[in-house]
Amino acid sequence: MKTKIAITSLASISPLGKNPEVIWRNYLSNETLISTKDFNGKPQFVATIPQEIRNEIEVLKQSEIKYKALDETVLLSILVSRQAIKNAGWKRGDDFGINIGSSRGATQLFEKHHKEFLETGKTSTLASPTTTLGNISSWVAHDLKNNGPEISHSITCSTALHAVLNAVAWLQSGMASKFIVGGSEAPLTDFTIAQMHALKIYSKEPIRYFDKLNTQCDHSKSIDNNENECQSELVEELFYPCKAFDFTKTKNTMVLGEAASVACLEIGEHKNALAYIEGIGYATDDIEHNISISDEANCFQKSMKMALQNTKLEEVDAIVMHAPGTLKGDTSEYKAIQKVFSKNIPMLTTNKWKVGHTFGASGMLNMELAILMMQHNQFIEVPFAEKQIERIEIKKVLINAVGFGGNAVSILLSKEF
Repeated sequence: MKTKIAITSLASISPLGKNPEVIWRNYLSNETLISTKDFNGKPQFVATIPQEIRNEIEVLKQSEIKYKALDETVLLSILVSRQAIKNAGWKRGDDFGINIGSSRGATQLFEKHHKEFLETGKTSTLASPTTTLGNISSWVAHDLKNNGPEISHSITCSTALHAVLNAVAWLQSGMASKFIVGGSEAPLTDFTIAQMHALKIYSKEPIRYFDKLNTQCDHSKSIDNNENECQSELVEELFYPCKAFDFTKTKNTMVLGEAASVACLEIGEHKNALAYIEGIGYATDDIEHNISISDEANCFQKSMKMALQNTKLEEVDAIVMHAPGTLKGDTSEYKAIQKVFSKNIPMLTTNKWKVGHTFGASGMLNMELAILMMQHNQFIEVPFAEKQIERIEIKKVLINAVGFGGNAVSILLSKEF
């Protein structure tokens, strides 16, 4: 990269909430945010956004007549984009580009309109404009009144990080000075979940783990007099429907979640920067199947090496993995990390055991976790994974994302300019 890119704000709506303090507090808990909800008459594991945020979506829908017909992916994007530019100190009407994508697009509306067509042979006037792929960025542009390009795309689960790649190119070329980038996904629908089951990658039953909490005993007191206050070992039973980053699992355990997240990017050094983009990498696997990835994730090996080409491997403190909770997805990425880092493997983590896989938005949630760990200088581990040796300080974090088709993206974030 010619120069580092500053991330001057990041906003998100996810099962973790939307407030940075609440999001961090949820990350500090070992409990998953995955629950069950009925789809097509059957209970399924999903991670949903909190009800109070859903109420805000409804308020937004009623705030403008044109917003009433919009899909949830668009409404979520409008809410997070408003918050992001506010945090960055930008104003409506400023010169900045917009690139927000989605893996599935307007899934909820598409299913609604298609069902209507099958039942009546007709569909509503707004069916097409509200379900097109360019729907997200164009409506955010309408809401923020920006002067600059607006781009939409779908590159499956690496969509949000591909938006970052696009923005870096625009910023370093001098064609733009600011860009808002990210992804939005509302995939919790009957048809989408049925597709994941058809692929045999979705979680079907919860996995039990035992979190052993040891208590200290006061051995200075006489046991004969029953004055010893030593308590028995407390065993808490925890359930994890998604076993992302568990390499002992014997079945696929992916779970879907809903989310939207965007970041504001600016070129050069900025006092309000949350972090800096120091390196970018991308690659596509030579796949044998539409949803496959190579055994050692060659795409990740290439994307990580590209992102790290100007960085010593020992300087990378942590990696936020894509790790979707599938057998092949988790192990192939881990093998790729081993190939690239050899004996210098950083601390490894993922957030999908807690929030599920949010498809096109997942890469930006990975970026959020990376930034939070650097800000708090605290590693967020996967509670059921093998304990790792923690670094003294977290200054550089690599984030990964890959989607169907083997299109991988790796981005190196640094704490300092």
